[in-house]
Amino acid sequence: MHKKVAFIGAGNMAKALIHGLMEAGTNAADLCAADISESQLAPLATAGVRTSLDNQSAITDSDVIVLAVKPQVLADTVSALRLDATQLVVSIAAGISMDTLQAVTGPSQPIVRCMPNTPALVGAGMAGLYANTHALPSHRDVAQTLLAAAGEVVWVEQEHLLDSVTAVSGSGPAYFFYLMEAMIRAGVELGLSEAAATSLTLQTAYGAAKLAQSSEEVPAQLRKNVTSPGGTTERALDIMNEAGVADAIVRALHGAAQRSTELAEEFGR
Repeated sequence: MHKKVAFIGAGNMAKALIHGLMEAGTNAADLCAADISESQLAPLATAGVRTSLDNQSAITDSDVIVLAVKPQVLADTVSALRLDATQLVVSIAAGISMDTLQAVTGPSQPIVRCMPNTPALVGAGMAGLYANTHALPSHRDVAQTLLAAAGEVVWVEQEHLLDSVTAVSGSGPAYFFYLMEAMIRAGVELGLSEAAATSLTLQTAYGAAKLAQSSEEVPAQLRKNVTSPGGTTERALDIMNEAGVADAIVRALHGAAQRSTELAEEFGR
């Protein structure tokens, strides 16, 4: 990407995007990171990325400004910046609405809100993106390239759908970790060592995801393919259905989406 990108905040997600961009061919000299912590900046400086303890200095001459600070401090942090209306602002701060971002940037600032997730740390992230009306197609292309450096990207055309993205993919890794925990516990109860139960569970999760991604069949059909009548899988799934597991998962995601909406309202006050 032939753009100068400044990151305000140098935490794990910012580092994941920076390293993803460099692996995709972006020159480290075109990247800059600002943070109040020198220890956060040190590994990036070692990799050739420009670093600064001063946010304003970092964004000077930058085409793209990535807001990667905690939601609680974003408004104060951004309000102190002198932005140019030609600069694209990309926010990966959870729960900060477009109205709030517009209020602390400028009335004509092009902005893209993003909801990434933690697998971005290993280049396997999933991000939902929403652009305001000032973001041109070229801005959207830049934002997509930026987030795609750490995984996959989907766009939503209504901002409230970012709450749905948060429920499905933003919080989603935790649901799978939760299932992994339960499977490992069951494996141990069934006599396996914890190491063996963990290996079996993690590789099975990885294989199932890889198969689902590569197959032309939908997950429901893949599940049916593994479920022989009267077999072990059918017995396990019957127990899950009797316990209402699928309905509980659906209710849980609705709850996560509602909480995402509530947090946006709290941060916007």
